[in-house]
Amino acid sequence: MIISAQLIDLFERNIYPAELEIDAGKIVEVRKVAHVPEGAGYLLPGFVDAHVHIESSMLPPTEFARLAVVHGTIATVSDPHEIANVLGVEGVEYMLHNARNTPFQFCFGAPSCVPATCFETAGAILDAAAVDGLLAREDIGYLSEVMNFPGVLNADPDMLTKIAAAQRLGKPVDGHAPGLRGADAERYFAAGIQTDHECFSYEEGLGKARLGVKILIREGSAAKNFEALWPLLLEFPNQIMFCSDDKHPDDLIHGHINQLVVRALEKGCPLFDVLRAACLHPVEHYRIGTGLLRPGDRADFIRISDLETFQVLETWLAGECVARQGKSLLPHQAVDTPNQFLASHRQPEDFEWQTQSSAGAIRVIGVDDGEIVTRSIEGIAPIREGRLCADPASDLLKMQW
Repeated sequence: MIISAQLIDLFERNIYPAELEIDAGKIVEVRKVAHVPEGAGYLLPGFVDAHVHIESSMLPPTEFARLAVVHGTIATVSDPHEIANVLGVEGVEYMLHNARNTPFQFCFGAPSCVPATCFETAGAILDAAAVDGLLAREDIGYLSEVMNFPGVLNADPDMLTKIAAAQRLGKPVDGHAPGLRGADAERYFAAGIQTDHECFSYEEGLGKARLGVKILIREGSAAKNFEALWPLLLEFPNQIMFCSDDKHPDDLIHGHINQLVVRALEKGCPLFDVLRAACLHPVEHYRIGTGLLRPGDRADFIRISDLETFQVLETWLAGECVARQGKSLLPHQAVDTPNQFLASHRQPEDFEWQTQSSAGAIRVIGVDDGEIVTRSIEGIAPIREGRLCADPASDLLKMQW
């Protein structure tokens, strides 16, 4: 099979007319030619989401892939800690098993913090021995985000043992340290943690980038940090990747990493720095088996219309076209979904908050749109018949657990 187009070479930082010769799912040869047919578009390695929880899409990996390939995404770095919080190792194994049914590349990690904190009631616990067992598997690529940064700073033995296990096996260690700066950030990343996707201000990202940390610019359904962090791509182009973290299906229908590519280019970021962040850096850092348009590589790539809109015309995986003109060509697959739903029966009175107070002063979790970092504020709740009540008119809502 021969495919012709303008080829975007991320290694030579060059664009030239070329022919790809493909056989048995691999690129046999890349030939520079004098010209290609008009309207052939551009070929480049596909986009990679450098950190995402597939579970947040409310889809199994195979169905996530069906949506993502339409937008030129060919691989994800996926932390399965959400399903592990419910099902433990069984949940991780489910994700691995389902992902084998698609040519889409999923790089799954070993969840480092299940439960996420000692204050949670989770469906499972992954201790150091369980994490070590997962890391030893060939189909586990890295240690997932180390959310327990207080444990790292206080030298918690279980947490440090998990990090040491990943280092012993030569596997990357992902970070998660929102707001951590200064000496504490230095100590946290000195423990062997290499990335962070939780920066929500330019100053925070700048401090971590100066430590050599790889910064993942996040724009997902919940947290939206692109506007704050995009200037880091100008200053630290070799340390930047793009990620969504959480991508709900109604958002994934409209776009994925391709949207961040277009926005970064509109900001004036250099083309090759943007594309290396979107296509190359995650593949190199996590050693994903995705092709990068070189002879001998797996034939994974995308064809786009132009260098402004980046409209994805085709997505190819292992030498097969899996999306064309906005339509996914990957088949629907029936799945058996594991579950563990544990809940006790509740009565309406279980959700009542009795009070003897006349003022109704309460502590409230403050939430900002586009951020997942919260703050503590004071509020005044209405009191009716000795019960604290919600006040939707002032955006004061009641949570119960």
